[in-house]
Amino acid sequence: MMRLDGYLLDDQRTDTEEWCNAFAALFDPVTFRHLEALGIGPGWRCWVVGGGTSVVSWMARKVGPTGRVLATDTDIAPLLPVARPPVEARVHDIGEQEPPGRGFDLVHARLVLVHAPDRERALRSMASALRPGGRLLVEDADPALQPLLCPDEYGPGQQLANRLRHRVRQLLADRGADLAQGRRLPRLLREAGLSRVHADAHLPIASPASAALESATIHRVRARLVTAGLATDQDIDRHLANLASGALDVATAPLISAWGHKA
Repeated sequence: MMRLDGYLLDDQRTDTEEWCNAFAALFDPVTFRHLEALGIGPGWRCWVVGGGTSVVSWMARKVGPTGRVLATDTDIAPLLPVARPPVEARVHDIGEQEPPGRGFDLVHARLVLVHAPDRERALRSMASALRPGGRLLVEDADPALQPLLCPDEYGPGQQLANRLRHRVRQLLADRGADLAQGRRLPRLLREAGLSRVHADAHLPIASPASAALESATIHRVRARLVTAGLATDQDIDRHLANLASGALDVATAPLISAWGHKA
């Protein structure tokens, strides 16, 4: 479910937990801060589109037994361990189906629109599910806004890291990922009819979790990089060794958070 530079990734891999833990360490505090600011509290009815278990569990604690958290995705197997009241997990495709309900106080989607074939339709669907005055928080990456894995490119290890980052994103673009999706969110929220729209960006640099996320990502796309002639096994092994040594100040793609209210 949760992806940043991982649009090529298969969630059935054995290293999924490591990858998701690194992602949650980087971005859950950002998401939770925004949800808190939007006022989530006891009794709220929330719809989480494509959300990870850490976000769903946190929201369930906030809404309490009188609230509801509907968590949807095309594959809900990862959500089943937390699917107990007030959480309901339901199979749903935001890009193809009507909203699974109406009158929500809050709708949240993180790294979802980039996968939807019709992003504007998906966003309108989420906005239409809100009650009057309800809040929508949408978060997406913008890899094109900051394309470097090592912004301080001072040595050969950093140069190799940035070359590989560029080639991973080449794979993503070739498979239809919108690498500039994040910056469009404020406009798209306004076009969906929301008011009081705001946005900000979070760009972690030199976090151990960033290095762990990069290592897991490279392991997952390694075969595709080599098969496509975009990298050699030697390059990848050297990059992974540099990550493991802690010598690289690794950055992730900026996460853009945008939010607004239904009039």
